[in-house]
Amino acid sequence: MAIQERNAADKELELYRSILEEPTEYRDGFTWTTAIGAIFCGVLMVPGAIYLGLINGGGLGAAPWVTLIIFSEVSRRALKSMSRQEIIILLFVAQTMMAASGGVFGGFVFRAYRVASDPVLAAGLAGEFPTWHCPSADSTAITERTFLHVDWLIPFLIVFFSQVLGFIKKYTLGYALFRLTSDFERLPFPFAPISAQGSMAIAEAGDKQGAWKWRAFSSGTMLGLAFGLFYVGLPVITGAFLAKPMMIFPIPWYDSTTLTESILPAVPTGIVWHLSLVITGMIIPWWGVMGTGLAIVVTFILNPILVKTGVLTSWQPGMGTVDTGVSNNIDFYFSFGIGCAIGIAVVSIYQTIKALHQSHRESRRRRHEIIGDRGDPWAVPAGRGDWSLKLCFVGYFVSAAVLVALCKALVPDFPLVFLIFFAFVFTPVLSYINARLVAVNGQHVDIPFVKEGAILLSGTKGLNIWLAPFPEENYGSMAQYFRVKELTGTTFTSVIKADLFCWPLTILLGFMFWSFIWHSTEIPSSTFPYTQIMWDLQVKNWLIMVSATTGDGLVETMFDKAFKPELLGIGSMVTIVMFAILSRFGAPIMFVYGFVRGIGGTCHGFVLEIVGALIAQCYLHKKYGRERVLRVLPVVMAGYLVGEGLIGMACVAITLISKAISGLPL
Repeated sequence: MAIQERNAADKELELYRSILEEPTEYRDGFTWTTAIGAIFCGVLMVPGAIYLGLINGGGLGAAPWVTLIIFSEVSRRALKSMSRQEIIILLFVAQTMMAASGGVFGGFVFRAYRVASDPVLAAGLAGEFPTWHCPSADSTAITERTFLHVDWLIPFLIVFFSQVLGFIKKYTLGYALFRLTSDFERLPFPFAPISAQGSMAIAEAGDKQGAWKWRAFSSGTMLGLAFGLFYVGLPVITGAFLAKPMMIFPIPWYDSTTLTESILPAVPTGIVWHLSLVITGMIIPWWGVMGTGLAIVVTFILNPILVKTGVLTSWQPGMGTVDTGVSNNIDFYFSFGIGCAIGIAVVSIYQTIKALHQSHRESRRRRHEIIGDRGDPWAVPAGRGDWSLKLCFVGYFVSAAVLVALCKALVPDFPLVFLIFFAFVFTPVLSYINARLVAVNGQHVDIPFVKEGAILLSGTKGLNIWLAPFPEENYGSMAQYFRVKELTGTTFTSVIKADLFCWPLTILLGFMFWSFIWHSTEIPSSTFPYTQIMWDLQVKNWLIMVSATTGDGLVETMFDKAFKPELLGIGSMVTIVMFAILSRFGAPIMFVYGFVRGIGGTCHGFVLEIVGALIAQCYLHKKYGRERVLRVLPVVMAGYLVGEGLIGMACVAITLISKAISGLPL
């Protein structure tokens, strides 16, 4: 029975592995064309992405695709088609440039809001933030909303230096994990082909065999144009002329918590009206959606029971989604959720160790079939652009040591032994576990409360340790990142060159555009509805944890109220038992993960997601076949993002031009 289940699981994973064939040659994709594309995307699209991100939280995800389409069509009309690798790197640099829509200076704007926010003031933390993290709330750098102030110099240098170290580590440890899981262990990476499909659609648009990709892409674009006109266009255009923008679809969600509180007390309810969730539901594994759905149903039943039994005491009628979620976290889900996450981590680590033991012979057989007589399991394909694993070891060791020294300098009271443990033991081990989980079933795992536990055990007081660049990182996802580039036949060295080219450009453009928007309009404000809700929620949840080291010991802090060891233990045991029971009855691994991760969550984003999953499961898979659907829908999603993004870009351009002409503030 166990062998049959394992064979079925292997068959399902191999379906994803076989979506794309292994490339036979690799090419450098970083050329003058891709460099110009990066500048084009950054100069013309980053301001729109920033503006839309502040309005609806989605940013301008289509900007890379728009850049790709423009350059692809221009090159065709110039009778010089771009290679697949050039298109892949062009998409990569465009995506990297869009990081400037958040990035360093977007983070600084959030810091400026947080130091003077109402939740921070209510917690008595005004003036407690170190100046190496953010200028004080009364600094002219914040009151006048400008980055051209000496008070921002130290925070910028710390962030920049941390980024340099992070860049080194992701191309050393991340690359080494790819070599281990993909080249040596020959793991399937089931979702890497899906990630590569969309980016290859335009590259094969002129190929008759790939014509279906262009049709799917175009269909998605039309969907995005139609929906984006109402979801993005209306609030952006009306926000330029009215004090409060008009919205048919509430952003970030429609909140029905106060309407359902009589039958579902302490249950945040609502819906995110975004069509992309329907398409997402069609793509992600069915059993993962079912597991999350069951968890939400359990939460709907559990929360009213907890109210009646006196567990959820902070919730009061009239609270919306944000306040309900925060109060539930303090009373129950903060500790219970940590326990569930610990349970997931325990099970994931166990499964990883078990899989390593059971699959050793299978891995050797698979390597022999694929590698043949090449002999060396560490051998790499010619021309892929690999580098020395010894260089990876040295590079990671040096960069991790420097980050430890930086953190120790900023927080001298924090014990050095903890920093060494996180940099040289915890980060590599956790990254490998995640790399292997991503390679096997597309899942991620974090071991929760390790950093927080170390901070509490250290006895360090104040905010500094929560704000310093801590050496707790996870580079497991880089394994799939390299696998995706490998499937497209793109050399790894061209990715590094493109990353190095874009990095300083993102900082420069981020500074220019964030300075203009922030100086023109207060953030958050009614002009930007997403930030009004979500930034407040983020600060409130953040304060629960940091209050553990900021209290005076005389007054009960939010952490004192929220941290309940017995609930942590219950959450861990419930998760482990649920894994055991569901696994015993042959429940798919996706269902198990979906269930335990959905406990205590909201239904807001799930409503449309389950609609998409039902459409795919009950209609599309039966009519067209599962494999064909998995090939087509990622391309449709890429086109949808383009269509919605085109509407957003046009509307933001109109808004910025109108404000510049009228001289009114944004």
